[in-house]
Amino acid sequence: MRLFSKRLAKSVTPDMTVEVTESRGIRQLHLGTGAIQSAMRISRPWDLELAYTRAMMGFLLFTRAPQDVLMIGLGGGSLAKFIRKHRPDTRITAVEISPQVVAAARSHFELPGDDDRLQVRIADGAAYVPAHPESADVILLDGFDAGNQVESLATIEFYSACMRALKPGGVLVVNLWGRDSSFATYFSRLVAAFEGKLAWLPVMNKTNVIAFGMREETQSWKWRDEELAQLGKRWGLDFAAFARGMHWAHDIVPLLDERA
Repeated sequence: MRLFSKRLAKSVTPDMTVEVTESRGIRQLHLGTGAIQSAMRISRPWDLELAYTRAMMGFLLFTRAPQDVLMIGLGGGSLAKFIRKHRPDTRITAVEISPQVVAAARSHFELPGDDDRLQVRIADGAAYVPAHPESADVILLDGFDAGNQVESLATIEFYSACMRALKPGGVLVVNLWGRDSSFATYFSRLVAAFEGKLAWLPVMNKTNVIAFGMREETQSWKWRDEELAQLGKRWGLDFAAFARGMHWAHDIVPLLDERA
């Protein structure tokens, strides 16, 4: 637990420890370590508090009006709540393996109950994705356990299954830990699974790296200032900064060199 944080809840099972803390008006979710898995500003529960979650919304640079969003890993439900607020017609399915995490999201992070636009399923994402081909316009993959990438959600077979689970024009969005010793391995698997159709966005000096895998062949995108301004006004995010920071798969060598 962080110093000066107040513990609100703690649930311990043989498989996982889920803890909710609060400090200075921000509620935080931890999974077995002091690392922050999800955060919510109590005065603005529907906003995205963490920089990496805002960066994951960069998928809107590639697909503007997703009808079906699949989340693998729920956390506190920040992305589900944000998309629901700004685009209520989008159908969101969140797959989370831990009932404890779902309970924490509902009881402490204001995640609403299931309805025709939001469904939370307690299941293993590694099994769910291959069983649902061409079902999602966007897949948001944020699979961590006690601070580590979940290996079953980071294999080339799973990334390939994600590509098959995308509808035409779909995008896979992956939150990677930029300082993970296996980062280069995970990224190379993504490049292979998506045959090089990949963009990446560094966050907070590459603490997180958000990867965007495209189902269809595409050239490096160029966005007009007016487009970025309209997106920013619509969603309340800095899409101009996302566009400036976006790199493409062939630019991965400098990133790996800096980590060496």
